[in-house]
Amino acid sequence: IPLSHHFTLMKLWGCFLVTIGSISFVGFVFVALVSKLFPFSGNPIIQAIQNDRYYCFLAPLTLPALLVSVYFHWLTMKLFKHA
Repeated sequence: IPLSHHFTLMKLWGCFLVTIGSISFVGFVFVALVSKLFPFSGNPIIQAIQNDRYYCFLAPLTLPALLVSVYFHWLTMKLFKHA
């Protein structure tokens, strides 16, 4: 396989993964936040999404968990460096 073809294939896979990630993020934001603003409908799937109370709290509570994990990562790197 020529090297230029390899880079083109890698670029294609990268664009594919970024697209899938973007679609997943937009879908999550819709389900967790935007769907709560719409009026109730007769569709049972949309109603179940609107009545969900787990994912709408998951996104804001991810930030404190991220800050704690970053702090512990920094702390362990400092302990390793000065041990």
